[in-house]
Amino acid sequence: MTAQALRLGTRRSALALAQSGLVARAVTEATGRRVELVEITTHGDVSREALTQIGGTGVFVNALRDALLDGSVDFAVHSLKDLPTADPAGLALAAVPEREDVRDVLVAREQLKFADLSPGARVGTGSPRRAAQLRLLRQDLEIVPVRGNVDTRVGYVAKGELDAVVLAYAGLSRLGRLGEVTDYFDPNALLPAPGQGALALECRAADGALAAQLAALDHGPTRAAVRAERALLAALEAGCSAPVGGYATATADELQLTGTVTEADTPDAPRSIRMSVTGAPGEAERLGRELAARMLDQGAAGLMGKKT
Repeated sequence: MTAQALRLGTRRSALALAQSGLVARAVTEATGRRVELVEITTHGDVSREALTQIGGTGVFVNALRDALLDGSVDFAVHSLKDLPTADPAGLALAAVPEREDVRDVLVAREQLKFADLSPGARVGTGSPRRAAQLRLLRQDLEIVPVRGNVDTRVGYVAKGELDAVVLAYAGLSRLGRLGEVTDYFDPNALLPAPGQGALALECRAADGALAAQLAALDHGPTRAAVRAERALLAALEAGCSAPVGGYATATADELQLTGTVTEADTPDAPRSIRMSVTGAPGEAERLGRELAARMLDQGAAGLMGKKT
């Protein structure tokens, strides 16, 4: 008897469907089970408000998790950077596949590089983290908040409403649109978001058999790296819409984590804290908490707009 198809919950955006399609094929190859996509609309998909106004953390995730918990789907695929850092009751992070390139990229008019943008150029991003770090790199640019999918954001440049937009390499790669990139940011210059470039496969905690099957897609170094990054984010008590960058690299023997908090929404040169820590991959979460504690000692909470 043929096994019943697995139902994979996914957001409806072109990027989410592309990511989920990649995962569906990998799951079928690893388990022999057919996978069908179940499209779900999240609050973050329908709201045009800034992430900071609609709550940020969880707005792209909660509807998928509700579908998991009520049995509408068997597992879900998330962009890991969208996941709240708290572990959800009744759900398990079954696999973190090998992550894509973590860099941010520029899509600009006339094939311009970031350094070649003229003073006063309008650069769009929906990320407070990117906005704050871009202001740190170049105070002469106008950073414009934007929302929408890749087509919408790139369209602002095509229509001349913006001079450039900053997006994630991973998203454009999965959509087959890297040809539109005009410049690449070194991750040491524009530190990525915690979890950027990584995907998360989530299922019900009680479904141990499925979790074991999905674990075939897990990539140990990526999981260790994102555990450190997410521990940093959690200890800073910062959500996915906070101006926090965190990037870890892991080998079998060593994990290095760098974090940054950059002051947002300031007309002056933004203040920034940037620190690193190194240790064993098995200590990923402890390293994230240790780095957060050191950054908080240096005033990170104040840069995030929190009272100290």
